[in-house]
Amino acid sequence: MDTIQRRQTVAVRVGPVMVGYEYPVAVQSMTNTDTADAAATASQVAALALSGSELVRITVNNDQAARAVPEIASRLRDLGIGVPLIGDFHYNGHLLLSRYPDCARTLAKYRINPGNVGAGRHRDNNFRRMIEVANENAKPVRIGVNWGSLDQALLARLMDENAASSQPKDAAEVTRDAIVRSGLESARLAEEYGMPHDRIILSAKVSGVQDLIHVYRDLAGRCNYPLHLGLTEAGMGAKGIVASAAALAVLLQEGIGDTIRVSLTPAPGGDRTEEVQVCQQILQSMGIRSFLPQVTACPGCGRTTSTFFQEMAEEIQSYLRAQMPIWKDRYEGVEDLKVAVMGCIVNGPGESKHAHIGISLPGTGEDPKAPVFVDGQLKTTLRGAGLVAEFLELIDEYVDSHYSRKDAALPVVQEPGS
Repeated sequence: MDTIQRRQTVAVRVGPVMVGYEYPVAVQSMTNTDTADAAATASQVAALALSGSELVRITVNNDQAARAVPEIASRLRDLGIGVPLIGDFHYNGHLLLSRYPDCARTLAKYRINPGNVGAGRHRDNNFRRMIEVANENAKPVRIGVNWGSLDQALLARLMDENAASSQPKDAAEVTRDAIVRSGLESARLAEEYGMPHDRIILSAKVSGVQDLIHVYRDLAGRCNYPLHLGLTEAGMGAKGIVASAAALAVLLQEGIGDTIRVSLTPAPGGDRTEEVQVCQQILQSMGIRSFLPQVTACPGCGRTTSTFFQEMAEEIQSYLRAQMPIWKDRYEGVEDLKVAVMGCIVNGPGESKHAHIGISLPGTGEDPKAPVFVDGQLKTTLRGAGLVAEFLELIDEYVDSHYSRKDAALPVVQEPGS
């Protein structure tokens, strides 16, 4: 498969994570707890980090939240979790960062929304103060424009200029121009206030797929800052997942994007980590990064009236996800493993041969046997009630025999005098 050529950017360090340049596209998420509740927030940050979020953003919206940030970080250290914490500031960030220096020191990055740092003459002063604190603490910033809170003075100015033009654009295009201009002008202003060029990340979020593609193509062509991608409000369930995948896939394929988030609205009581899994799946489906062994499974048809292969595919996927933390510490490259679980003889053997290890289950009316293929060759044929357990054992054997152990590469250290 051809390798996607990433757009060249500067590299920005966010705690231990590098964003931009040729570094892997980073996955990030955001908590939805009350940040003032340090225990609940630390717990959710931990869950997001353990699911694969490499950066985690938390709301810092009031004094109580700002005071809680050092405690959140302390609780995470006690859990052995060092994921960078990003502070999300709106309206009063200049005040909170000034009042709570421990908060400012603890956060790995500040997110600044240029549309709501203030109005009129206060705007530049408030923005400048946030940049000053970031410089004092050697922290990077994400200048995050959002069309739901776009700088209205800038938008009005561009609308007036457009109205006076001999070839006026439509309002949507002017709005997209304003989003890009807001990000670029704010970045320029941050550099004027002393922010190094390689400590700035930009984002320009909208909620429409085509709008997002237009905005980021424009932004990518006009700067070399790393770009954070994501729809600002993707939505719930399938709508949010499909919209995010549709938008991000186009941009990532063009080499645009250095860190991503899928902003899913969780179902009541839903799992916040779902958005992390969706980010990972987008990147892995495109061949950009690998996170978890992939299961290819057929959708089923009239030849597969039994639900057995569906249940087996689900059981195998769950098993791989559960085993991955163990395998990742033990084996090199196991996240690239491909497993096939097929439901009948039509495509079953062929699809199984394309996987590292695959099984072709019997469809309706077929012989009650399941051939297993390893690296394209028939390995064995399974039958009977223990078929699933036997196939899982074969997966374990494949992993152990085909992926090198990480500890095997460690040199043998001899004791002095031995």
